[in-house]
Amino acid sequence: MKYSVFSLIRDGLSGARRLPPILQHSDPKKKYGIIVIGAGGHGLACAHYLTRNHNINDIAVLDSGWIGGGNTGRNTSIVRSDYLLSASFELKNFSLQLWKTLSQELNYNVMYSPRGYIDLAHSDGELENFICRANAMTLAGARAEILSPEEIEYLEPTINLRAKTRFPVCGALYQPDGGLVRHDAVAWGFARSASNAGVDIVQNCAVSGFGIRDSRVIWVETDKGRILCDKVLISAAGQSASLARIAGFELPVEMINVQAFVSEPVKPVLKRVVNYNAGLSYISQTDKGELVMGGASDGYPSFARRGSFARIEDTVVRAMEIFPFVSKLRLMRHWSGTADIPMDGNAIVGQTPIRNLYMNCGWGYAGFKATPAVGWTMAELIATGRVPDLLRPFSLDRFEEGALIDDSGIGPYPWLH
Repeated sequence: MKYSVFSLIRDGLSGARRLPPILQHSDPKKKYGIIVIGAGGHGLACAHYLTRNHNINDIAVLDSGWIGGGNTGRNTSIVRSDYLLSASFELKNFSLQLWKTLSQELNYNVMYSPRGYIDLAHSDGELENFICRANAMTLAGARAEILSPEEIEYLEPTINLRAKTRFPVCGALYQPDGGLVRHDAVAWGFARSASNAGVDIVQNCAVSGFGIRDSRVIWVETDKGRILCDKVLISAAGQSASLARIAGFELPVEMINVQAFVSEPVKPVLKRVVNYNAGLSYISQTDKGELVMGGASDGYPSFARRGSFARIEDTVVRAMEIFPFVSKLRLMRHWSGTADIPMDGNAIVGQTPIRNLYMNCGWGYAGFKATPAVGWTMAELIATGRVPDLLRPFSLDRFEEGALIDDSGIGPYPWLH
């Protein structure tokens, strides 16, 4: 059905008895043209754009859990494109343009809120770096501003920049088009669209092996049986390295825990997303009034999603530096996800050493903001066999060729990220 104000009124008056299920139950068929492993935002977006842009619907999306149950549902929903290097900026900025019209395209409200993203600078050197980023963004057609401390206080009256803290605020990089998108709405919006177009979305279907003949993938082994296929996309975030190893090749990634949490709801106190860079602490407020906070990764390889009090304390201490009222709030909910971080801190997207086996991984905690652009470009690659220009810098071959995208400044030690 198509959602509209009239359908909402009709269904409200009828007690919602006319509402069909959002997603049809699917059991896997014996063979598909394309199998996507991972029913997160990226995998479902790829399925959606394969149907929408290339009229291909002989697709199965398989997930060992449930729709959006991985990193798509375990992030802080921030979208932005304030990157210096063109490879990162162009893909994220294309994504930012797609976010603006995605609700209309999917006929499903993903709650895109372009409230603005403020990145605080804590030294003259860091502010100089932000000026370079702002200039690069402006030359590439994006909106970016450099704010003085007084302008920051004007935009966010509750911020405290006057206290004599260890890390003063010298200014900020401001992207007005950055903001928030509801992560579970993104997953279900793409899933609904793909399912309506004929894609089979199979939940609780774990992949345990691949059939490879003459360096070409020809089937996928699952706990629901063997499924023949022509092409496979692995888009499974924290399980990417394990699946690649099963297929017979290694990925230069480490799995690291990333945590986030929310406070009890309060009246509106924060209009924009604010990022405190001295150790990393980003904070925003939901429409329900909760303050969402996140920080750096745990700093050591782990598949655990339990989180730790040490990281919560580390993030809250920094949030309190600029928003002292946070100290009076109670934490209400906590979650964490497994971030797959490559050696240069940037994604690995494209063809693998196995023919017709494609990989989308290594997004760390920067993957959500790129969701529609990754889906769009991966669909183009799988459908046509041609590598889109936006994806060329993110190939697996760059580690062999030395063409790293080191805009995170990480170097060869991802666990220090």
